[in-house]
Amino acid sequence: MDTQQAARIALACLDLTSLNDGDTQADVIALCARAHGLHGTVAAVCVWPRFAALARRELPAGIAVAAVANFPDGGADIARAVRDARAIVEAGAQEVDVVLPFAHLMQGDERAVADLLGAVRQACDGLVLKVILETGVLVDEALIARASQLALDAGADFLKTSTGKTPISATPAAATVMLKAIAADPRHAHVGFKASGGIRTVADVTVYFALVEQILGVQALSPKRFRIGASSLLNDIETVLGGSSATPPSVPGTY
Repeated sequence: MDTQQAARIALACLDLTSLNDGDTQADVIALCARAHGLHGTVAAVCVWPRFAALARRELPAGIAVAAVANFPDGGADIARAVRDARAIVEAGAQEVDVVLPFAHLMQGDERAVADLLGAVRQACDGLVLKVILETGVLVDEALIARASQLALDAGADFLKTSTGKTPISATPAAATVMLKAIAADPRHAHVGFKASGGIRTVADVTVYFALVEQILGVQALSPKRFRIGASSLLNDIETVLGGSSATPPSVPGTY
């Protein structure tokens, strides 16, 4: 795969993201404007729930709106997580990115994990559900594998690596564990993988392309089964695809 082809796939699979504490309506409007440019459109724009309705108004129908629930701490407060999910549904968004209660999993409390994920799945029935494992905190491959399985059992449509709020975000090692969990579960042949955090260049993304192709097959390199959670990555994509000679404006974002 050459660099231009990789950039085109990265653009089509990009969740253009801004999850800063100080985000404003103007930031979200600017983010949405960048989501459909000269070289094509991203898969989704990911924002705080309070901006989901605004993003939906600003974007063409072909670009999904995603918003986060239980973010970024991944607590076990079911009422809070469900409240977030319902707000996202009511805003007209298409996707929910929920944080798995990773600290509870590390303490051996799988019931808290299953109960929260199940409640959120029910609250956003019909929407795409991405479950954030926070693999940079879990670290241990056995814990990442168990988190993956609990998310699959709860009805996740995507397994996502990270919130982008911790020192370690997406890594090839964590991605491999998650992809193998998806591949090993025949009930979830449709489930996708999302790498997020620390991915800033097309070269960064190609590592994950190779893993997805190797474990899930080349047909999985599409927005239905592969996503990239990033903001600054769009700058490099536009450069590779022959954007303006000037440096593209920076995108406010977490990733």
